[in-house]
Amino acid sequence: MRHLTDRRAMSRARVVVAGLGDSGVLTAIKLARHADVVGISAKPGLLSGQELGMRLSRPDDWARYNWITFDRFRGLDRVRTLHGTLTGVDLAARKVFVQRGDGSTLAEPYDALVISTGVTNGFWRQSRLQSADEIAADLRAAHQRLAAARSVIVIGGGAAAVSSAANLARTHPDKRIGLYLPGDRALVHHHPRVWGRVSRRLSEFGVEVHAGHRAIVPDGFGCDDLTTGPVRWSTGQPETAADAVLWAIGRVRPNTQWLPPELLDEHGFVRVTPELRVPGQRGVFAIGDVAATDPLRTSARNRADGLLAHNIRAEFAGKPLRSYRPASRRWGSVLGPQPDGLEVFTPRGQAVGFPGWSIDRVLMPWIVWRGIYRGVRADSVSRKL
Repeated sequence: MRHLTDRRAMSRARVVVAGLGDSGVLTAIKLARHADVVGISAKPGLLSGQELGMRLSRPDDWARYNWITFDRFRGLDRVRTLHGTLTGVDLAARKVFVQRGDGSTLAEPYDALVISTGVTNGFWRQSRLQSADEIAADLRAAHQRLAAARSVIVIGGGAAAVSSAANLARTHPDKRIGLYLPGDRALVHHHPRVWGRVSRRLSEFGVEVHAGHRAIVPDGFGCDDLTTGPVRWSTGQPETAADAVLWAIGRVRPNTQWLPPELLDEHGFVRVTPELRVPGQRGVFAIGDVAATDPLRTSARNRADGLLAHNIRAEFAGKPLRSYRPASRRWGSVLGPQPDGLEVFTPRGQAVGFPGWSIDRVLMPWIVWRGIYRGVRADSVSRKL
């Protein structure tokens, strides 16, 4: 890649952002005023993988915050978005290959490439090409299936499992909700204070918490769907039956099948330097859940998009790049927005509360949509699921 020494020269460069999840969208927004940015996504909008419990129990509320078509982002007005599936990359020719929904293919050239294709994790994070109608159908189907169940087993000890159990129990107090943990406690990557506070909330909502239950995953099961019981346990407990079983056991698969093996680590994630650059590939970077920054892949949730945008500009200008410093613990919201407010946990386990009235009046419109995403237009289409 040629060295470009000023902002005017940078504006002539093309940056391809491969994957427009949270990290990809934020990176594209920050680069849009400095370069010709092209974003490639299998979805026609930002379909967040966060707040699974709210997605399953209150999908209309979840979609209002987490399913946003690209045309609504003011910061993406200068970004050309392509709806298609990434099928490969030619690193020498500096091109990525995309298959569109009609079966046609195209080669998109780049001066800099940002790999932000994320991960597949259960039915709520899929890499397949989808239309807006297909996404709405998926949201509706999972919600209706759980709404019809009288009893639900949630398996897993991460935030997705805990959030799902809590939100389902609070939304449907008539259901029997059981959370089955493989260890002594959940949220092991958060500060211990977080589980102490969240476990009390689970008790308030009527969730039955069963520690020390490690499930036997059925042969050939990819955890991509809801199942029915019974569930068998490798830890010796009797099998457990329920109308619906939600598997949130963290079987994360990176969406890197379109990349050459030399860019990947032994688990299939993209290898990166502390500067989020792919080793040995000038102008190629990675960010988010797909990037092997640290064991927790924390660049997805620690606003590394600003650092990455700076480093891309610095590389074009021949200036020093900054290093990303991973967080040692997970932090943020666990249960998601509730009728009485939202709790966000710091890395030290302290809870920062937002009252219920502030979520739609202050937090989302001003802090998130304007402050972080630089403006989100009102939705002109009714998306009632």
